[in-house]
Amino acid sequence: MGEIPLPYGGKLVSRFSNKVLDGAFTVEVNNDLRNDIENIADGVFSPLEGFVGQEDFESIVSKGRLKNGLAWTVPIVLDVDEQTAVRMKEAGEVALTNSGERFALLQVEEVYSFDRLACAKAVYQTDDIKHPGVEKMMNMKSRLVGGRIEVTKRIPASPLRKYRKTPAETRAEIARNGWNTVVGFQTRNVPHVAHEMLQKAALNLFDGLFVNPLIGKKKQGDFKDEVILASYEALIENYYPKNKAMFVTLHTEMRYAGPKEAIHHAIMRMNFGCSHFIIGRDHAGVGSYYHPFAAHEIFKDYPDLGIKPVFFPAFYYCKKCLSYANERNCPHGPELREELSGTKMRKMVSSGEMPAEHLMRPEIAKLIVSFKEPFV
Repeated sequence: MGEIPLPYGGKLVSRFSNKVLDGAFTVEVNNDLRNDIENIADGVFSPLEGFVGQEDFESIVSKGRLKNGLAWTVPIVLDVDEQTAVRMKEAGEVALTNSGERFALLQVEEVYSFDRLACAKAVYQTDDIKHPGVEKMMNMKSRLVGGRIEVTKRIPASPLRKYRKTPAETRAEIARNGWNTVVGFQTRNVPHVAHEMLQKAALNLFDGLFVNPLIGKKKQGDFKDEVILASYEALIENYYPKNKAMFVTLHTEMRYAGPKEAIHHAIMRMNFGCSHFIIGRDHAGVGSYYHPFAAHEIFKDYPDLGIKPVFFPAFYYCKKCLSYANERNCPHGPELREELSGTKMRKMVSSGEMPAEHLMRPEIAKLIVSFKEPFV
């Protein structure tokens, strides 16, 4: 299969079983966590087979690696209160429920406490409570439970999940397409022409493009999942060669961990079968917590990753060149550049104004304006 990398850690994790979960002590989890439990079972988070234990957790926080040395930067954990932790430890095996439905089994291997503030600072590189990731971690319950999971029931199909595929499915499709090199693109936004030009610049270099928007919990002011989905559908239908682009959704929450999340995003795309991964300006950033190119720098610490980062400077429309350009190939100053930032786009949409065609494809602009409430 040419350069398509093995899943991270060497094998694709699969954690499904037909066990009957009647009678087991139950713990309720929310939709976000249920998504991530299914991601573990499908191998999206390979090599993880469950919630990380204490040694792995501490190693992730302090070194950005698992205790065995493999890169891992975002801890995947189950937090519970002290009373529940005691009962889980006694039970040994726990049924996980979502909206009362039993869907997975957790083998309780260990229960441990953690320093919320120190961990938040290590993962998010700030302890400012206004940072959405820090706020979430500071509100976590006092105990973490480590152990392997087995999923017995998948999340039901829904319009938002119609493009979800497992890593086994995407790898099979990549093989069928005969692609040796596949470049992944992460997004949590609707596409404008600068994004399209960046993706197409990458498509000049690689056999296939893996467009992989993140569908899941986001901060206030971000576009809603259904808007992102519909706009990418329109873009790929109208502007991409059918045999060169693959559109698959990734169901997890944004953590806004900047550079650490860039590594996490790269590992997931490697599990899907990507050989390369685009890292843009301020990847997974929020506010001004991270340097715009911090996510480029962090890859120097992970030469062993196995998926190659592709660094692109920001694309903008140059009024003098009359085309899309970037700082590498355009000599003109900022006064001649037109960029469609998220903030600018939100203002336009809120006032019902249509972005110019050279900034956003008309099909997408019309679609966004047609949504009564496009933002979270």
